[in-house]
Amino acid sequence: MKRREFIGTLGVTAAVARIAQAFPLFPQLKTKTTDAGMKVHYEIKTLKLKHTWTISRNSGDVKNNVFVYLEKDGVTGIGEAAPNTRYDETPESTITLIKKATPLIEKLNPWEFAQFSLELQAIESGQTAGKCAIDLALMDWIGKSLNLPLYKFWGLDPNKAPLTSFTIGIDTAEIVKQKTREAEPFKILKIKVGGSNDEEMVTTVRSVAPDKPIRVDANEGWKDKEIAIRKIEWLAKNGVELVEQPMPAEMLEETRWIRDRIDIPIIADEAVKTASDIPKLAEVFDGINIKLMKAGGLQEALRMVWLAKSLGLKIMIGCMIESSVAISAAAQLCSLIDYADLDGNLLISNDPFSGVIFKDGRQFPADRPGLGVRKATG
Repeated sequence: MKRREFIGTLGVTAAVARIAQAFPLFPQLKTKTTDAGMKVHYEIKTLKLKHTWTISRNSGDVKNNVFVYLEKDGVTGIGEAAPNTRYDETPESTITLIKKATPLIEKLNPWEFAQFSLELQAIESGQTAGKCAIDLALMDWIGKSLNLPLYKFWGLDPNKAPLTSFTIGIDTAEIVKQKTREAEPFKILKIKVGGSNDEEMVTTVRSVAPDKPIRVDANEGWKDKEIAIRKIEWLAKNGVELVEQPMPAEMLEETRWIRDRIDIPIIADEAVKTASDIPKLAEVFDGINIKLMKAGGLQEALRMVWLAKSLGLKIMIGCMIESSVAISAAAQLCSLIDYADLDGNLLISNDPFSGVIFKDGRQFPADRPGLGVRKATG
């Protein structure tokens, strides 16, 4: 059965059933709060990259992320926004979104978090990084108030998480070799392509790590389908196991043309932000890359997981340049996915928080309430 026919027979009912599983009912465990409003404050922190970060669109040495704190009844939830210029986001636009949401937050009953998620998403279109920061802080507050890690709240087993990849950004051959050596603890590598030296990037990594599985991410860098398919065919012959977003997000027909002619999976990245994007991608891509910053937080990401599974799509959870706050949040969902790409906190030298634990090629959430995050010491 073709995927289009499958979608038609599936209908809305199965997708809704999957989504409903994301919100299991709990007995009344400490779910009463005082009448005092929820307090919100935020700050910008500069994250310093270990190496210059270059993809097909841009390059940088630092990332300015916005951290949100929601406090009520002596409990503080922490969230993070990693604004992305690809989606017209800046730290300033993120703070503007937080200010717009503040009246909703101040009167929020946090136990109505699902209803609040819908109201938050409706504030305006876009600015999902700011919405993500608020959602993460709220869900962290929920977990801390219940004294439960979020993965336990959602009935998940972090030990079933897949191996995570480590990303090698576009650079000179010498620096790429250095990055590849530094990535020795990782069992899977992801290479950024879409520049002028795609083949050099892959062959250089292979010269240092000849046996490791490799994935590539073009970040919409190939604009011509004939060029793209030649590159993907070459990559497949050189042991690359999947390709993320080979062409611009709007070039769906060209991407479908490529998909019909190759034998390795193509994963949507920039083409998918929220659950509403997924149905139209189901016949074009083999899977989707869910990023909390694009989705607008954990609640929408969980809706995306169930919908994608209902449509037979593979699921990757990825990240931007993020601290341990956002990476710890994404790690809560890793037992539900096929591919993990959660290395954002490992690309920076001054992580202001600790939480997620890298072990044996996987990222595990700390066994602490909420996101399991603490301020870094030392």
